[in-house]
This record gives sequence, structure tokens and C-alpha cells, in this order.
Amino acid sequence: MAATTTQKPKELTAEQQQELDLAFEKAAKAMKEIENYSQEKLDRLCQAVAWAVSNKKTFERLVDEGIAESGLGDPVSRMGKRFKIRGVLRDALRQKSVGIIEEDIEKGLVKYAKPVGIIGSIVPTTNPDLTPAGTAIYAIKARDAVIFSPHPRSKNTSFETVRLMREALEREGAPADLLQCLTKVNIPMTKALMARADMVLATGGPGMVKSAYSSGTPAYGVGAGNSTMIIDDTADVKEAAYNSMLSKTSDFGSGCSADGNLIISEQVYNAMLEELQNVGGYLATEEEKAKLRAVMWDAEGHRLADTVAIAPQQLAKAAGFEIPEDRKFIVVKGDGIGKEHPFSREKLTTLMAVYKYEGEFENALDMMRAVYEVGGKGHSCGIYSFNDDHIHRLGLAAPVSRIMVRQPQSKANAGAFNNGMPMTSSLGCGTWGGNIISENVNLKHYMNTTWVSRPIPEDKPSDEELFGEFYDAELEK
Repeated sequence: MAATTTQKPKELTAEQQQELDLAFEKAAKAMKEIENYSQEKLDRLCQAVAWAVSNKKTFERLVDEGIAESGLGDPVSRMGKRFKIRGVLRDALRQKSVGIIEEDIEKGLVKYAKPVGIIGSIVPTTNPDLTPAGTAIYAIKARDAVIFSPHPRSKNTSFETVRLMREALEREGAPADLLQCLTKVNIPMTKALMARADMVLATGGPGMVKSAYSSGTPAYGVGAGNSTMIIDDTADVKEAAYNSMLSKTSDFGSGCSADGNLIISEQVYNAMLEELQNVGGYLATEEEKAKLRAVMWDAEGHRLADTVAIAPQQLAKAAGFEIPEDRKFIVVKGDGIGKEHPFSREKLTTLMAVYKYEGEFENALDMMRAVYEVGGKGHSCGIYSFNDDHIHRLGLAAPVSRIMVRQPQSKANAGAFNNGMPMTSSLGCGTWGGNIISENVNLKHYMNTTWVSRPIPEDKPSDEELFGEFYDAELEK
């Protein structure tokens, strides 16, 4: 259970401390009420909260409110995120979270599920509705409680999302306080939440993730992305270009999974550039590329926030030029890979860089490695190829936690109905990205497990079997 200390952090106001104390008190009480709920009852609650926010009419309203509040994102493509909630629900309903969840008769092992406790969930400004919904489904399934800390820029949308889910719980006779959303949010309040929770889910920028890991509380964080796709000589360029467009334009490129860099074989490079333009890309001139660089990064290479997650027309206008209204994203030809070349960094907007690789596939792998030295290690990359050897070699070489084969990364990394990745809105990036896991955060991460071990017939190999040719019987005398 959560720590019971009420020591007041220096930066918290009396009102903030009171809100936090009350939230933890209510969460603990709510968890107590559901500790003996059956699997069937928990599953029904998951269905209730998921439907309350993911039905088309309601989610459309939440999307409009979130974009109006934050000024970030695309209302058309963001609507697709409601299907991610359905995917999370699908995965949750197919797993056990009460009593025995796994048995291995041969090893004499039985595993029992237990809640992790009160979760502190940090909500990003670009997913004020999706993150609370996905987190709530898994948490309720595991009999946890969640206290959400919304991003100040989109807090009202998160409040409304949580309110709708609380009402759904109440209609089912369950305690609404399983889900709570802080109202007096700022950085000190979020840090205080993380310090007191039993577990932290930190979905946000690197600074917030680092703060979560420094809180003294077990935490699942996410790393920065710089998603990169390799298009080899066997690729279907029409498929690759269309999927790259889908990934780049999803919510105006706001996600860490949005395709940022394409590394293209010289044999299909020109065809790929043409096809990118056919699906809505605008190929910037060298002069326009220089203007984009000036407006997107400062002299030290730091990303400027005003160009994050905006339409390509708005991005071009900020840079001082215009593009046709029918263009969906901007393409620049990469002029090098490295920290001194900002277009090889994460973009987080409707712009991608393309690079040509010549000769052997190993050259593409070298360019891929160079990209991740700039940023994004641990997150994701992908490949458009029908060459299994190339796919295998990328799997061996890439310093990332997930690789998508012939799929749009922003639609596929966090799980899709046509791949087997666990559905989530939080992507662990392993030690490469400063995270504890290199998996999609899913139901198993919301549960503790108790292992019960029974005796089995002895499983003790002989020394000769264990040590092979190294075994020397004389040394054992």
C-alpha cells in the first residue's frame, strides 16, 4: 500500500497538500472495496469505463475539447485513437487478473495476481483522453486505483475523461474513487504524487520520465522517439509511401512513433520520392529547408515548441513560405546524420527527412545506427522489405525495443488489430532510453504476482552434463 506520510513538500500549498491527502485516502478506501471482486465483475467495469469514453459521439467531443484546449493535434486522425481503447479492452478481457493466473505443473509453480496499489499516472498533453482511458482499463482489471496528474495545457479534457469514467463506475455500483484526477496541478504537485504512489506511469517528455525515476517510487517511463524506416530495394514503394504518410500525419506527427526519417535504397529512391508526393507530401527546396531548420531549432539545436504537432501549411507559414492546401506533410532531403544535422533528430510534427543509401544493405544499417546516436535509442524503427535476411539483420542490429515490418509505426508500435503487439499508450524503451522495460506497458505491469512453489522430482544434472569438456573429476576429489 502507499506510504502514509503526510510530510508537506516545501513547494506545495496547503490546498494542494489537502487535495493530495484526500485523493490517497479515497483511493485506498476504493481499493479496499473491490479487493474481493470477481473476475467477471472487474471485466464488466472495464467494459463500462471503456464504452463511456470511446463511443464515437463522446470521443469526438473529447477530441475537439483537447485540441481546442491545447492547440495541438489533428481532429480527424486523433479520432482513430478511440480504437486503441478498444484494443486495450480486448487485451484486458482476454487475460486473468484474479486468483490463479498461471500454472506450470511440470515445475510445480502457481502464480497468483495481486494489485500493485495506487498508481500515479502522468498524462501527456497530446493524449489527454487516450492515456487516462487505457490506464483506467488495465488498472481496474488489476484492482488498482489511479490518481491522474493531467498536463496543465490539456487538464480540462483529462478532467472530463476521468469524470465520465467515474460516472460509469458509479452506475455499476463500484467506487468512483478508483479513478481520480488532480485539479491543482503543477510540477511540485506531480512530484509529490509520484513520491507517494505505489507505482508511477510516466508518459511524457524525458524530463518528466527522469523525475519519475528519481521519485523513489517504482516507475514505468517512456523514452524519446526518433522513428526511422528503412526502405530497401525489394519494397513496394506505393505501400511504403502510403503507410509513411499515415504514420507522419497521425495527429499532426505529435507521437513519438511518427515516421521521422526514411533511409531509402538508391534503387527505389526516386520512385519513393515521387510516391511520397503522390500521397500528399510536399518536397521542400533547399531554400525552404533552411527556413524550416531556422524555425524548428535554435542555434544550439534545441527543438522549438511552437512548431510541434501543427499542420504542414502552418509549419510552412511559420518558416516564411507557403505550400498548397492539399499537402499533408513536408519532406526534406537529409543533408547528413549527426547531432550537427537537426533534421536527423526527432521532429514531432508534419515533417520527415529522407536519406539515400547506396550499395549494400549494411550501409542502410550504418545510417540507422547513426540516427539513433543522435536520439531515439530504445524506441522503435521499421522496415519495408520482402527480404527476410534484411529484416533479420535489422532485428539483430537496431538498438530499439520494437521493429515494425511493412507497417505505419504510429499506428502499429503501440499495438494494432493486425499485429500482435500488446495494446497500450506507453512504450517502454529499455535501458537504451533510460527505462526499466523494453516492452509495451500492459496488464502484467499493473499487477504483482505471488509465486507458490510445490516440490517436484529432483532436476539436478550431473557435473559431467553441466560442465562438459571443462569437467575434471580429479579436481573434485
